[in-house]
Amino acid sequence: MKHPEEIRLDSDDLIVSKTDPKGKITYANRRFMEIAGYSEPELLGKPHNLIRHEDMPRGVFRFLWKTLQEDEEFFGYVKNRTATGGYYWVFANITPDYTYESTLAGYFSVRRRPNFAAVAQVSDWYRQMRAIEAQETASRAPEASMQWLLEQVRQQGCSYKDLVNQLEELPE
Repeated sequence: MKHPEEIRLDSDDLIVSKTDPKGKITYANRRFMEIAGYSEPELLGKPHNLIRHEDMPRGVFRFLWKTLQEDEEFFGYVKNRTATGGYYWVFANITPDYTYESTLAGYFSVRRRPNFAAVAQVSDWYRQMRAIEAQETASRAPEASMQWLLEQVRQQGCSYKDLVNQLEELPE
């Protein structure tokens, strides 16, 4: 059985996209299209979760949306799926995007090469979160795994943002 191909971003790669407030893609830079393996017409107007990898726990996205709804920017590690079934890890920064009239226009996301030492740690957390989700009802699963993640952060004695910054500083 052939394993899915992993694409590793170069240190100077920047994947950029914008979505509308509902998460539908309104802009994707060329590097995003090259890495994900989608053409512009295949991406524009589609939900951003088109590239969601099945290894990603739903609780991570619950936390991401909770953070954005609190008008905060989100930083985190995300495993995405390519059009051909491969995958790539990114360190994502997602921010709300407002019009001049202070109306939410959507979200702006910049992803770059992650620290792969951090990916090893995060992958373990994500496996545990998926196991928690598998034991819960579909409606309770995202909240249960998000709460488990937040408990891991609390045990570190810092904020989520501080923990992510510490992970980015790990020696590779």
